[in-house]
Amino acid sequence: MQDELSGVFKALGHPIRRRILDILKESPKTTGELNEYFPEVSRYAIMKHLTILEEGNLLVVRREGKYRRNFLNAVPLQVMHNRWVGKYMQPTANSLLNLRSIVENKGGDIAMTAIEQGRVFRIEQEVFIGAPREQVFQALTEQAGDWWEFRLAPKGVPSQFTFDPVPGGQFIEKWREKEGAVWGNVYYVNAPEEIRLHGHLGMQGAVNSSYTYRLIDKDGGTLLQLTHNASGIIQENWEQEHSEGWKYLLGTLLKNYIEKKNS
Repeated sequence: MQDELSGVFKALGHPIRRRILDILKESPKTTGELNEYFPEVSRYAIMKHLTILEEGNLLVVRREGKYRRNFLNAVPLQVMHNRWVGKYMQPTANSLLNLRSIVENKGGDIAMTAIEQGRVFRIEQEVFIGAPREQVFQALTEQAGDWWEFRLAPKGVPSQFTFDPVPGGQFIEKWREKEGAVWGNVYYVNAPEEIRLHGHLGMQGAVNSSYTYRLIDKDGGTLLQLTHNASGIIQENWEQEHSEGWKYLLGTLLKNYIEKKNS
């Protein structure tokens, strides 16, 4: 934990790197696009800053042809918040984690003025978990009900989760006798390295949404990579809310659940 946080503090120690994170919070950028924000700084210097951010796990890089696209990975910031800030604050201070508002606000019409037609978003996050990937894969799937906090069940109605990690399997929340919701349909499994699902994750209407977990052996533990893609009739705030929700689910709930079992 201390080594992880040391890299985060180092990465945040320069104003250009903090500015890069602010830019990436708005949307992912190629290295060339980022360089345009800093005309007084050489491309080589920007690449060095990006390397330090990547070493601090605040950056996720995806190659797209000849381009390097950089995504903000906010999970380490959540870990730092929990370690240095969150425990000194009231529990309600985590109100930024607004995914709950998505899954609870299921009724009512959505005004077309609050919707942008044809929007897309892509979320890339990474979190290091101090456990073998077989254990992480099991926690992500068969044990999801132990740590997955968000619910689609009506408020006050208890529900249970099941997750069958096989092709055609489902991640399902059930309540009462015959009611429930599908959080994901499994369409690809290569255990314990990768699993892919289609699922709306609280979004309503004409939306295509899929998410992937990739698990990589690293430094005696597991680097969990998340990719979440969505397109269709998407409200403008959904990307931010889902990004914060994933950060909380994986960087706090799942990580704490697994590492406490191993402590």
